[in-house]
Amino acid sequence: MQLVSLPRNPIPSGAATGFFPGYDGTPQRYATWNATRGPRRGTVCIFQGRTEFIEKYFETVADLRRRGFAVAILDWRGQGGSERPIGDPRKGHIEDFSEYDRDIRQFMREVVLPDCPPPYVALGHSMGSHIVLRNIAGPGSWFERAVLVAPMIALHADVARFPKPVLSLYAKLGATAGFATRYVYGGSSEAGYSPEYDGNVLTSDRERFSRNHQLERTAPELLLGSPTIGWLNAALRSMKVVGDPDYPGKVRVPALIFGAGLDHIVDTSAAEKFAAALKVGTYILIPDAQHEILQEGNDIRARFWATFDAYLDIGTKAPAFV
Repeated sequence: MQLVSLPRNPIPSGAATGFFPGYDGTPQRYATWNATRGPRRGTVCIFQGRTEFIEKYFETVADLRRRGFAVAILDWRGQGGSERPIGDPRKGHIEDFSEYDRDIRQFMREVVLPDCPPPYVALGHSMGSHIVLRNIAGPGSWFERAVLVAPMIALHADVARFPKPVLSLYAKLGATAGFATRYVYGGSSEAGYSPEYDGNVLTSDRERFSRNHQLERTAPELLLGSPTIGWLNAALRSMKVVGDPDYPGKVRVPALIFGAGLDHIVDTSAAEKFAAALKVGTYILIPDAQHEILQEGNDIRARFWATFDAYLDIGTKAPAFV
């Protein structure tokens, strides 16, 4: 499908869009842009969170291009404009997070490596940050640096709702008993989408909340509802791996991790603990930010970008991190 443009959220100029074959041949949507200013600094690959889609990152794309970066972004399988694997397109489903790993490899080989200039920086949010952590802990990663926003290392208690052992047992039994593609308990096709700004747990910025809600109303085909039991089971298994105390020592790529002090989606303390154990990493807490730091108000976003610029040596004549 084509990118969706709104007056409040126009498509950045010069977009190249299309579909690449996922690991199983199913079409996965992507978009790329060249930098708008020099010096050229390589490419930032954006990896979204669960339920998100390319259009939500247009502002971030423009911010990166002005810094001299080309940008590449994909919609994860089962969300946005990519193939929906099961009958109900609102069900966010995956059987194992290794499927995302294989799709990253396809994305890099089919889209990024042929057409986007190196070096490559990964910019992840939430679930996307988690998947990047899976990538940079093993050999052969393409990324020189990683910037991870509100990484999904553990769920916040408000989302989990049950103690971890109970939640894990529920997900495992449900998935193995043939209910993997059912919504999680209490879930629905509309869960998580509310027109009401007051009480939302994503952003404190009313304008950006309204903009994103307008996107949802304009292009409901991009939306996801609750995850399935299978997705939850896969996510909990993967969080158990990434949350192992020995895992940070395996990360081979320098990582800048941002925590949101008012996050009620993922556990910020788990991200801080993870970052403290990294051999090559930096942790920054933004105390007044909610979960979606890149969708926050101007003051919070300015602090994010100032740290980003310092970390990647923006302002020097050449990309000094190569």
